[in-house]
Amino acid sequence: MTLLPSAARTAFLEQAAKRILITDGAFGTEIQNFRLSEADYAGTLGLAKDQKGNNDILALTAPQVPESIHRAYFEAGADIAETNTFSANRISQADYAAEHLVREINVESARLARRVADEFTAKDAEKGIKRPRFVAGAIGPTNKTLSLSPDVNDPGFREIDWDHLVDVYAEQVHALVEGGADFILIETVFDTLNAKAGVMSVRQVEKELGREIPIMMSMTLTDLSGRNLSGHTVEAFWYAIRHAKPLTIGLNCSFGATQLRPHVKALSEIADTLIMVYPNAGLPNELGEYDEMPQTTAGLVKEWATQGQVNVLGGCCGSTPAHIAAMAQAVQALPPRKMAVPATVTRLAGLEPFVMAA
Repeated sequence: MTLLPSAARTAFLEQAAKRILITDGAFGTEIQNFRLSEADYAGTLGLAKDQKGNNDILALTAPQVPESIHRAYFEAGADIAETNTFSANRISQADYAAEHLVREINVESARLARRVADEFTAKDAEKGIKRPRFVAGAIGPTNKTLSLSPDVNDPGFREIDWDHLVDVYAEQVHALVEGGADFILIETVFDTLNAKAGVMSVRQVEKELGREIPIMMSMTLTDLSGRNLSGHTVEAFWYAIRHAKPLTIGLNCSFGATQLRPHVKALSEIADTLIMVYPNAGLPNELGEYDEMPQTTAGLVKEWATQGQVNVLGGCCGSTPAHIAAMAQAVQALPPRKMAVPATVTRLAGLEPFVMAA
């Protein structure tokens, strides 16, 4: 089956060839600043459980909140808006008795981000500047895992199976694309198998719609050895998902930029696609808050850019529009990373994969 190619992919690659692009920063951190009450979260939906903390549902009950955050990040210099849909799936929304609202949440979140993105694109066009803004439909890992048992006494037990997770993700992907997302961002990957289910869901929706849906993928590390919860190093993760031909591959959350430095370098040396990294604003303090100042974070990620290791930069936990503005300014004069030449990968039992000249 021939799929209609994605115009967004072409436009994104065109921009990424010219400069280091900027994605946005933390959403949860910004939402906390609004000090919303239970009534603010719940609105008039009349759900059976409390909604406070259900950030995704704000697209329906308080859309002015995510809209203002998208606007702040674009004003700070972002090129990409990630939809406020990290937990907008049936599995996660079941905690709030809101699983029946999954489609509506995702559609409205994507529409909201699309509207603001198009507004900023149009403003630049009026000045004769061609600078498209993009919308990445964010899907998180859910709070279930396909690779590991939640019961230490029963290693073979799984709360969900592959087909169920693919179906859960497909519902979300379909709604995000309907709402206007350019790409699907499979982010904060702690379980590589979950990520593969996300890829499968995108492929299913592509077939239904008859058009390409570009995928972005971002892994999160669980310890300083550089592995995710399912045990994959950044190199192993890349080889495990390379077949999906992601538009971007990278790292987010996990730690601050200091701790991610060697892993960003390792990934940048082997991936034949764009590298996108959005670290936390340092490590949390004793109260779980982030103290790293914008200029500090910007200086750290600038090192990656100076060494030709990144194509897209942004922030995760603790980052703010000020962090994004500082990053954008720090790298604006630096060239983007050149993609690695596709290589032949040979796997040897018991050994790390090694790369031979193509």
